Amino acid sequence: MTAMLGAIFARHRRSLWWLVMRIVRDPQTADDLAQETYVRTLHALEATPIQHLESYLYQTARNLALDHTRKRRFREGFEDRDIRWDDVENVAVEAASAEEELMERERQRLLEAALQELPARARHAWTLSQAEGWTYQQIADHLGVSRNTVYNDIKLVMGHCRDVIARLERG
Repeated sequence: MTAMLGAIFARHRRSLWWLVMRIVRDPQTADDLAQETYVRTLHALEATPIQHLESYLYQTARNLALDHTRKRRFREGFEDRDIRWDDVENVAVEAASAEEELMERERQRLLEAALQELPARARHAWTLSQAEGWTYQQIADHLGVSRNTVYNDIKLVMGHCRDVIARLERG
């Protein structure tokens, strides 16, 4: 089937290219989309037999060209082709500075140290709740304690963390 597709595609390649070219009006894009037509048709053939292969090729080429044109027009609504390169280079980066990253790592280290000061069961309940998304009842069943105990453990951890963060922000 692949050999047959190759022969049909080779016979109609120029015609497919012109079909696409009339829609996209760019030779390089027409080349790319004609090749994409072959690849898509090949994948479709692997999944199911195609009775009218030539028609399928032309319809696929047309659809790819129309999709490309639609996406290009959509992008043009947001892109500014007259923008100067200097303007692009001077756009502020929203990345943290080295100092901010260092402060965040220190804050994280202190918060982890503060968590280690708490009872193991409370830390475990908090982790199951916050990281794993477990309900208080699931945690209670897992730990063999009451739901109210889980609530109090998590409340203890959250309060302790809030206090640590408040101290860090003040000092």
